[in-house]
Amino acid sequence: MTAPVDVTANRAATSWSHREKLGRALWALAYPLFGLSPRPLWGWRRWLLRRFGAQIGAEVHVYPSTRIAVPWHLQIGDHAAIGDRAILYALGRIEIGARATVSQNAHLCAGTHAWREPARPLIRAAIVIGEDAWICADAFVGPGVQIGAGAVLGARGVAMRDLAPGHIGAGNPMQVRSAK
Repeated sequence: MTAPVDVTANRAATSWSHREKLGRALWALAYPLFGLSPRPLWGWRRWLLRRFGAQIGAEVHVYPSTRIAVPWHLQIGDHAAIGDRAILYALGRIEIGARATVSQNAHLCAGTHAWREPARPLIRAAIVIGEDAWICADAFVGPGVQIGAGAVLGARGVAMRDLAPGHIGAGNPMQVRSAK
């Protein structure tokens, strides 16, 4: 039998420094400036993300409906695109390579909990999306996963393990095949 969940310890534990808590509060206040900006204002959103510590390359397109949890954990390479309603849950680092595409409603989740520990402490596990990779519509990339350069995670695919460069992953659980 597993130990009962220690909800009190989990709620009492702090996973964020005072500076991070302040940054998250300020981002929440500034977020309407991001989310309500007209769609063609790519430069404005790049500028705002950079003010919050994100490393954003040239000509990156982030749609205004994208939800970003912690922008200073975000790195996006030149000419990458983040689609409508994508979720970048950047509790840990999320790196998106040059020319990569994260399509509409895709979810990149760089955080989880140590479920075997009664207090279930937060784990921040980095996600890396390689150059020229494509995360298709409604796909999910889990904590600690690497999607290789030129790889494709198909629509509604769930990547809870790495996807090698140049391969295609689809389904849940993800089935992998070579793109050749």
